[in-house]
Amino acid sequence: MSTDNVTYSSADADADADSVESDEGTDAYAGSYETTEGRIFSVAGGDWDTITGAPEGERDRIVVNMGPQHPSTHGVLRLILELDGETVTEARCGIGYLHTGIEKNMEYRSFVQGVTYVTRMDYLTPMVNETAYCLAVEKALDVTDQIPERASVIRVMMMELNRVSSHLVALATGGMELGALTAMEFGFRERELVLDIFEMVSGLRMNSAYVRPGGVAQDLPEDGVQKIRETLPLLRKRLTDTVNLLVDNSIWMGRTVGVGYLDLLGCMALGITGPVLRSTGLPHDLRKTQPYCGYENYEFNVATQTTCDVYGRFLIRIQEMTESLNIVDQCLDRIKPGPVMIEDKKIAWPAQLSIGSDGQGNSPEHIKEIMSESMEALIHHFKLVTEGFRVPAGQVYTAIESPKGELGCHLVSSGGTRPYRVHFRDPSFHNLQSLAAMCEGSMISDVVAAVASIDPVMGGVDR
Repeated sequence: MSTDNVTYSSADADADADSVESDEGTDAYAGSYETTEGRIFSVAGGDWDTITGAPEGERDRIVVNMGPQHPSTHGVLRLILELDGETVTEARCGIGYLHTGIEKNMEYRSFVQGVTYVTRMDYLTPMVNETAYCLAVEKALDVTDQIPERASVIRVMMMELNRVSSHLVALATGGMELGALTAMEFGFRERELVLDIFEMVSGLRMNSAYVRPGGVAQDLPEDGVQKIRETLPLLRKRLTDTVNLLVDNSIWMGRTVGVGYLDLLGCMALGITGPVLRSTGLPHDLRKTQPYCGYENYEFNVATQTTCDVYGRFLIRIQEMTESLNIVDQCLDRIKPGPVMIEDKKIAWPAQLSIGSDGQGNSPEHIKEIMSESMEALIHHFKLVTEGFRVPAGQVYTAIESPKGELGCHLVSSGGTRPYRVHFRDPSFHNLQSLAAMCEGSMISDVVAAVASIDPVMGGVDR
């Protein structure tokens, strides 16, 4: 078995360098150097048994890299694991491999253009990212109460469908990483149904920039409500396949029960939110505790477990998908005819869109009005799109419940058409802090399960 990129360290080496064999020609490990912790040997190849030749009386430790390309890391995450045999004695996260500078780039774009950036942070939850940012912009503009009801209902519906698609990926990839390949096929099969709805509503499967400050980019298609209604029963029916496959499955439980343990005290100390926190029994959900977008008008339960382990987080995601579909049902019953963009024309992005003969563009009525009937409307349209609207100077913070936990947006405006600073509290970034607490003292095989239960997306971590 190859040992490329494996490092052996003599943790308790004698401080006296003279007492250590310095002749690399006779040393069992080619290439060595001194550190404050002793002599480090770099193994370039060979078999595992070559590292058993440590000087007698010294404790061996192996430091291995899991990632940044390992599939279980849900993106470009590097885990530095120190092992004693197969037991993890120390685990550290190395991040930054996916850094895109999203937050910095937003300082050079208008408030509306910023939506195109935030939708790509946690690329599995674009609708949620967009809503968090737009709620912050609307709070800074002091127009939260002016958002049309239809737009708020559509936002809730899209976010809950996005919660389902995100959890499906978490269960699918988590199953794949632990050997349940059928669970992966089921998860991605169901996710396609949700992505088809996103494509129908916004034109894109992912990263749609559909939610805009003041409302949404365009209304639902004429048959949109009916098609969503027809999809929900199929989703519910197919979700039972995953439940029947994994719930109470002795093999699945053997890999997840008692694994990745983190109790309430640890979650509170580390700022952990989402399914990881709710697996400790605490029903903390911002949709209930700090309602936004009218969530106080919807009936749903906050899923909790008391196992504090990987299996409990799996059960929570199963339960949350059912609750989300119930919320979507309520949205379809509550949706009423009306505008989907704020009436204030100094803020309202053109939202009366329809597909023309060329497959794209604004509605013919809107084009006719601004191009043929009103020079002022044309000038305003041009300035709004190219320059953007101004946001009063100040700073705001809004937080919503993303599928992975609390997603917060801290927005600072200097009074111009571009944000002075935008910073996001991404749940994946905070939840990754729990990895050491979950993994140290456990087997290396359990690290994969622990990472899968956190469900981190590195686009959100490395913004």
